[in-house]
Amino acid sequence: MKHGKAPDPNMIHPIAGYDKEIYVKPTIQNPNITVGDFTYIADSEFESHVTNFYPWSKDKLIIGKFCQIATGVEFIMNDANHQMSAVSTFPFYTLDGWDMEAPLASDMPFKGNTVIGNDVWIGQNAVILPGVNIGDGAIIGANSVVGSNIAPYTIVAGNPAKVIRKRFDEELIDLMLRFKWWDKSITEINELIPILTCSDLEKVREELKAKL
Repeated sequence: MKHGKAPDPNMIHPIAGYDKEIYVKPTIQNPNITVGDFTYIADSEFESHVTNFYPWSKDKLIIGKFCQIATGVEFIMNDANHQMSAVSTFPFYTLDGWDMEAPLASDMPFKGNTVIGNDVWIGQNAVILPGVNIGDGAIIGANSVVGSNIAPYTIVAGNPAKVIRKRFDEELIDLMLRFKWWDKSITEINELIPILTCSDLEKVREELKAKL
């Protein structure tokens, strides 16, 4: 193991002497945010990147393990939405002095939880809109605006984000989704690094088949 130490998912600063990259999980205060082990953000804190998320919010932000979140990424939650079924979208009910009761839940465009899979790379300044589900191994291009679900091991980019291509063929994607390397022990993952970082995809394919 590097420097003789095992990786620690509960440390905040995984790079000695550098505070602009943190493991997110040990910093979380909001009970409606769940983040898996070893997911990091290229910043000194995380929760300011989750916007329109209030104590009364009903949705959750769920992020898997080993995700890589670049600087400037923003997760917009459901309470950013305004009533769009009426002739005005102005939220009178949220502001002092206006005579309006909160609209019915059925009148608000609630899109559910935002769920990010494992080993997802989210590029710089990308925006993730409410209720989006991003599959394991996906790559989100810089400055993308993601408003719809992204399949596993898919590269997307743009505003709105559109599919560029699948990272691998369907067989290799299926093998990766069944293998779930991110759920292995730290010792196992360390031993798997030569496979996980190998550019010879045919070799990776055969290794995975032998292990499943």
